[in-house]
Amino acid sequence: MRSVRARAALGATVVVALALGVAGLAVLLVLRANLTDQAGLQAEVAAREVAGQLALDVPYDELETGDEEEHPVQVTDEDGRVVAVSEDLEAISGTGTDRVTPQRLPAPSAAGGDEDDDRDDEDDDPGRGEVSTDEPGFGNGTATVDGDRADYRFASVEVTDSAGRTLTVHAGAPLAAEQRAVNSVRAAMLAGLPVVLLVVAAVTWLVTRRALRPVEGIRREMAAITASEDLGRRVPEPDSRDEVARLARTTNETLTALEASVDRQRRFVADASHELRSPIASLRTQLEVAAAHPGLLDLPGAVADTVRLQALAADLLLLARLDAGEGPGRTRLDLGALIRQEVSQRTGDRVPVTVSVPESGGLEVTGSRGQLARVAGNLLDNAQRHADRSVGVAVRREHGGVAVAVTDDGPGVPEAERERVFARFVRLDDARTRDEGGAGLGLAIARDVATRHHGRLTVTDAPEGGARFELWLPGAD
Repeated sequence: MRSVRARAALGATVVVALALGVAGLAVLLVLRANLTDQAGLQAEVAAREVAGQLALDVPYDELETGDEEEHPVQVTDEDGRVVAVSEDLEAISGTGTDRVTPQRLPAPSAAGGDEDDDRDDEDDDPGRGEVSTDEPGFGNGTATVDGDRADYRFASVEVTDSAGRTLTVHAGAPLAAEQRAVNSVRAAMLAGLPVVLLVVAAVTWLVTRRALRPVEGIRREMAAITASEDLGRRVPEPDSRDEVARLARTTNETLTALEASVDRQRRFVADASHELRSPIASLRTQLEVAAAHPGLLDLPGAVADTVRLQALAADLLLLARLDAGEGPGRTRLDLGALIRQEVSQRTGDRVPVTVSVPESGGLEVTGSRGQLARVAGNLLDNAQRHADRSVGVAVRREHGGVAVAVTDDGPGVPEAERERVFARFVRLDDARTRDEGGAGLGLAIARDVATRHHGRLTVTDAPEGGARFELWLPGAD
């Protein structure tokens, strides 16, 4: 079952069926209990009426038991002997004994005759028995009256006659009404359950279909975008504020990010092609001139163009690896020592570089030595390109990490351009940086590497009036 609507409808139907089944069973149990209690109350009333007659010493064969079919009666003594039954009672069960033939016992009045002769003449009141006020016992059983067998609820009431004998009156009330009511309710539930489940399944199907209609619209639009490769299209966003609307918004945000990534990649390829075109064209021109006139070969220029091509290719390769998700590595290294080594290897700088690294240590970070060395080199190249007379590098501990500040006394970076300088192929002074070999990738690479090392790279004004590029990396654990 691959349809969400079908699964939702089936799930809702099963849940409702279980709920209705449990609820119906509870209703039947409560109904049966209430009707059984009512029958027990009727049986108790009938038993107490007979017990009242026995307490007044009414002879057993003169007891009025009422309607025998409605309230069959059986009276037993403390020895379990049957002393009286209702008329036409042929069989009984559920009262403790199934005998329905009364045994001949002395009448209550005869048992107390000798004592009456010795009483004082002034005492004319006859003796009376007593009906027990305790809670009667209840039980279910059957009785056959005049050939008709039925189920009954029996109540057992104890009574003491005037002779001191303890008798138990068992009176029943029919359970036929209770059984008919329970059967009727059960039949109604069983008949109505399929209808209710069918309605639930249909409503769930329609509601789910309505709720998933925007999802189908999103799917169709995504299929169209995939087929057309037009990332400028967007999926429809419903007016609701539910999960489907959030899905549509997230999908459009993903498409926006994907479109921006593709555009950035296209610009990157176009800019890279443009940057590679100039040194390649220059190098080709020199080689063609050298082929025609060997004496006119500008060997230093050809070497410079080749070095520029090599540096540009290395930058492009590093950016490609970063874009592919290359990790920063987990090498533990001293950033102060790395800065000293990088500065010491720069023998051809036109402006001297001053280095300030504390001797106390504690400048360790975790990352890729090669990538961090590239960051330091790019920041120093940028400072050398724009400095007038001085470049400074300072390393210090800061906020649980290590900060490296590279400053120069050049023209600085305008505040409006301080984020733009970290974009790829961006040069604030195209003519000068192109002549000096800058392609606008150094600061972009430095920012990417810093971000992948969970650090940051920012630019502010230097105290000398130029630019201050500050790299911060978290300290090693």
